[in-house]
Amino acid sequence: MKTIVKIFAVLISTLFLSISVNAVEVKFGHVGKPGSLFSASVDHFAKLANKRLGSKGKVTVFGSSQLGKDKQGMQKLKLGTVNMWLPSSVMASIHDEFGVFDMPFIIKDRKHMNKVEKQVLPGMFKNLEAKTGYKVIAVWENGFRHITNNKRAINTPGDLKGIKLRTPKSKWRVKMFQSYGANPTPMAFSEVFTALKTGTMDGQENPYAQIASAKFQEVQKYLSITGHVYTPAYVTVHTSTWNKLPADVRKILEGSAKDTQKFVYKEAASLEKSLLGVIKKAGVKVNTANKGAFIKASKGIYDQFASEVPNGGSLVKKVSSLAK
Repeated sequence: MKTIVKIFAVLISTLFLSISVNAVEVKFGHVGKPGSLFSASVDHFAKLANKRLGSKGKVTVFGSSQLGKDKQGMQKLKLGTVNMWLPSSVMASIHDEFGVFDMPFIIKDRKHMNKVEKQVLPGMFKNLEAKTGYKVIAVWENGFRHITNNKRAINTPGDLKGIKLRTPKSKWRVKMFQSYGANPTPMAFSEVFTALKTGTMDGQENPYAQIASAKFQEVQKYLSITGHVYTPAYVTVHTSTWNKLPADVRKILEGSAKDTQKFVYKEAASLEKSLLGVIKKAGVKVNTANKGAFIKASKGIYDQFASEVPNGGSLVKKVSSLAK
């Protein structure tokens, strides 16, 4: 009898050990601060995915650049020390085709973006994976970007002349602001608040959700509503580690990421309305820029993208045609 009990105990402990060993830990990193769209999006995804995963695994979220800035995060994704990352503008520095989303005013609204996602992005994702090993399993968003600074209201591109402006690490964003007359400098998001506070940078450009969650309104005097660029966000994995996950876990994670998109777009639209009020309440002076003047000044960057990036001209045409 004692022997049977011992055997039963060993079987039970082996079963629990097997469950523990087989449970997958999924690390999801991003640079968003609490209260940002990134933070809300990833938290929503994690809650949904964990419910579906059950004992198969668990998604753990690391926001606020805890696992590094975007560049380091993408490298860790490749090395396998992080399982998922949420890049946005930085994707243009990984594969040139993604610079199409740095073309000023190319995305009109979310309805337009939805068409682009279905008809243009699949080909771009295929090229990205073939060249780099990075795989995008869902498209979320960072949002429409606007300019803040401590010098003056920005109504036309000429008002940017001489302004030290922080940009993400996207060469096309840098080129764009150089063409407007600004002095742009790529800088990690986690370093921007201090740069603005100390005067190292005069201004920056981001969606309202990033501006408010990072408290830039505390160290900026002017917000100019430009909506110059819409930045998608990409739920990204790397094939070297992604393909090692059990097929059923991959299916749950990918399905949950895609199902989170509806929440992301609804949350983004809501934050656009509420957070502008938060920024105004902090005493920031708000103006609406002359969009026509910016569009007129943007022809050069489109021509440069078309000439320097293979397939750049056709990408611009495809994306632009879907706005009609």
